[in-house]
Amino acid sequence: MYNIINSDEKYLNDTGKDLGLTYNEMLMLKDYFKGINRDPSDIEIQAIAQAWSEHSCYKSSKIYLKKYFSDLKSDYTILTMEEDAAVVSFNDDYAYVVKMESHNHPSAIEPYGGAATGVGGIIRDVLCMGAQPVALIDSLYFGNPDSNTGFLSERFILNRVVAGIRDYGNRVGIPTVSGSVEFDEHYNSMPLVNAGCIGIVRKDKIVRSRVTEIDDLLIVCGGRTGKDGIHGVNFASKILNENDENNRKAVQLGNPIIKEPLIHAILEANDLNLIDGMKDLGGGGLSSAVSEMLYAGGVSAVIDLNNVLLKDNNMEPWEIWVSESQERMFLAINKSNLEKIDSVFKKWGIEYSIIGKTVKNNNLIINYNGEKIMDMDLKFLTSGPVYSRNFKKPVINMEVITENKIKNYSDFIPKFISNPNLCSRFNIVRQYDFTVRGNTILKPFTGFPNRETHSDAVAIKPLEDSYNGLCITSGSRPGMVNIDPYNGTVETLIEAYKNILCSNGDPDSIIDALNFGNPEKPETMYKFIETAHAISDFCKNMGLPLVSGNVSLYNETDNREIMPTPNILMIGKTKDIRELKTVEFKDVNNPVFIAGTTVNSLAGSEYARYFNLNYQEIDDIDYKELLKIKGCIKKAHGSIKSMHDVSSGGLLLTLLEMSFGSNIGIDANLTGLNGKTDIKLFSEMGTSIVIEVDKKHEEKFINDFSGVNVKKIGYTVEGSIIITDGNTEIIREKIGNLRNAWEHGLDRYI
Repeated sequence: MYNIINSDEKYLNDTGKDLGLTYNEMLMLKDYFKGINRDPSDIEIQAIAQAWSEHSCYKSSKIYLKKYFSDLKSDYTILTMEEDAAVVSFNDDYAYVVKMESHNHPSAIEPYGGAATGVGGIIRDVLCMGAQPVALIDSLYFGNPDSNTGFLSERFILNRVVAGIRDYGNRVGIPTVSGSVEFDEHYNSMPLVNAGCIGIVRKDKIVRSRVTEIDDLLIVCGGRTGKDGIHGVNFASKILNENDENNRKAVQLGNPIIKEPLIHAILEANDLNLIDGMKDLGGGGLSSAVSEMLYAGGVSAVIDLNNVLLKDNNMEPWEIWVSESQERMFLAINKSNLEKIDSVFKKWGIEYSIIGKTVKNNNLIINYNGEKIMDMDLKFLTSGPVYSRNFKKPVINMEVITENKIKNYSDFIPKFISNPNLCSRFNIVRQYDFTVRGNTILKPFTGFPNRETHSDAVAIKPLEDSYNGLCITSGSRPGMVNIDPYNGTVETLIEAYKNILCSNGDPDSIIDALNFGNPEKPETMYKFIETAHAISDFCKNMGLPLVSGNVSLYNETDNREIMPTPNILMIGKTKDIRELKTVEFKDVNNPVFIAGTTVNSLAGSEYARYFNLNYQEIDDIDYKELLKIKGCIKKAHGSIKSMHDVSSGGLLLTLLEMSFGSNIGIDANLTGLNGKTDIKLFSEMGTSIVIEVDKKHEEKFINDFSGVNVKKIGYTVEGSIIITDGNTEIIREKIGNLRNAWEHGLDRYI
C-alpha cells in the first residue's frame, strides 16, 4: 500500500521517480485518492504508472497529433488511428492492415531480444484486427559501426539487432520484405528499431480493439505471464541509463515457436465469428490492454488475477498485471462460444484461461485471493495527463560552407560508394527470408542472379486469386530533418513517394514512426511539431491518408540525443503485379532521361557528410510536381523500361545501381543539368527520377512527359560506366569494378 493521501513533497517526488511519474502527476493521484478517501494499492498505482507513461498515453505529443493528424483520412480508409493497427480498403472484399512501432530502448540494452520482440509485437498488432500477417518491414538506425565507446560496441548492436529480426521473422514464417538502414554517430548507444507489419483480412472479418457487450468472457491465450518485461513502458519513457540492471529486466523474451500456432488459432477463431473484441498484450501488459479495450467499448470488468497462467509462481499481483511477457492475446467472447473456442485452442496446442467478464460499470475491479485489490475509474486510469511543452526554434551557428573539389573522381567514387550508408545491404537483407509464403513479387533485390541491385520498393501479392498487389517502402532522411525539420521531413516523404512511383505503384497510404529525443527540451519539441506539420501538409496536398503512427521520445543517452528521425512507411497499390517496374537497365542503346527537378544544393547529402560540410537550411521543394510525374508515368508506361529515384548518393549512385543489376551501363553527359559538377552528381534533394526509355518509343515518351521537366542525359551501353560533364570526363570504368566496391562495403561489420 502506498501512503499517498498524507504524503509530503519528498515522498511524492521519490515515489514518482521510482514509477516514472512527475511530482505534479503524483499530486493528481493524491487528489484522486483523497476524493475516494483511501490510499492506492500497489496494483492501482502501478497500473497508473503504466497508463500515464509517455509510451502509453503520448502526453507530450497528443496535442499536436490531434492538431495535425486528426483529419487525414480518405474515403477508402476503414479504421485509422483509433485501433491497434490501421485498416485500409484493398479491393471490394479485402482490406490491408498495417502498423509500424519502435522498439528502441529495449534494443539499446539487449539488442537481440529488443529487436526480436519488436517484430513479435508488431505482428500481434496486425493479428488483433483479425488479419493474417503477410509481410514484415524494418527500418534501422545505428551508430558509427567503428565506435566502441558505449556500454555495447556499435558492431555488436548492429549484428544482434539484425539477428533478432532474422530469427523471429524466419521462425514464425513471415517474410521480412522491406526496410532501410542508416548509420550515424548520433545513434551511438541509442539505436532505433522500427518494425512494421502488413496483414490482409476480409472486410467482414475485421475485429475491433474494443468490447461493447455485457457478460462477455475475457480470455488470455498464448504464452504464460512471467517477470520478463515488467516496467517496459516506463523504461521506454525516460532517458536511457544503459548501466541500470532494472532496464535489462524490462526487456521482454520473445518466442516465435508459440507465435506461429497462436496466429493460426486466432485466425480460425475469428473465421468462426467467435471473437467480440481483441487486443494484443504488449506495452503495459494486461494493465494497458484490458483497460484500453474496456474503456473504448464503454464497459468495465471484474477480473480474477488468480486465473492468469504464470511462468513464475512467486509473482506479486501487480507484477502479473503489468508484465509484458510476449506471445499473449486478450480476447472477449460471448460465453455461448466458449466450447467452440476451447476446441480451436486445443487443436493448435494453445493455452488459455478465463480471467474475468465484462460488466456495466465505470470502475475496473480486480480480485486476488478472494480480496478486492483494485477498484478504479477507467476514465481516470486511461486518460492520463496532457502537456503543452515549450518549444523554440534552435539557434544555428552560421558557418561558411566550403565545398570540397574532388581532384580525382576515379579514386574517390569507389571509396564513396563503399561507405556504410551507400553500399549494398546484402549482408543484412540476405539473412532474412523475404520469399517465404511465396507472395513476394518484387523483392528487395532485383536483376540478374549474383548481379542484383537494390529495388526502390518491394511488392507483394497478398491474395492467391488476384493480381492486385501492394508496393512497400520505408525509411527516413534524418540528416536533412536535423537541419530543417519541416523541409527535411518533406524530403523523406518525397523519397517514399518516388520509390512507389518507380515501381509503377500508386501511393495509397502513409504510416509514420516518429523518433525524437527529450520532449522537455524546447528545441526537440520544435523539431517534433515541425515534422508533424510537414506530414500533415504533404498528406493534404498529395491526397494521401495518414492511417497509423507511433511516437517514441526520450531517445537520448549520455546527454546526447538522436537526430530527429521521422520514419515513413508508405504503401502503394498496383492493379496488376505483372506491370511492376524494376530499377536495372534492360537493354543497350536505350535513351536515358532524368525527369523532375534536382535541387541545387548538397545539404543533408552523403557527400556533405563525407566531407563534414555544414548546411543551415533545406530548400523548399514543389513536391506537387510528383503528381504530374505520376500522370506522365501512367501515360508512358509502355515506353518505360526501368526507373530509379535520385536520393541517397545522388544521381551518381542512381546510375550505378541501375547498372549493377544487369551489367548494362550508361554513357552519360551532364552538361544540360543545372549546377556545378559535384551538385549534379551528389545532390539528393528534389523530385527527380531517372528513366530508361525503349529506343523505339522515345518520341512517344517525350510527348507523354510534356509539361514536366525532362532531359536526356545519355544512352545505355554494355559493361561500362562513362560519365562526363562538358569536356571533363568524370569516370570511365567497368561496372564490375565499381560493383565490387559497393557490394562489399559492410563486410568488415557483418
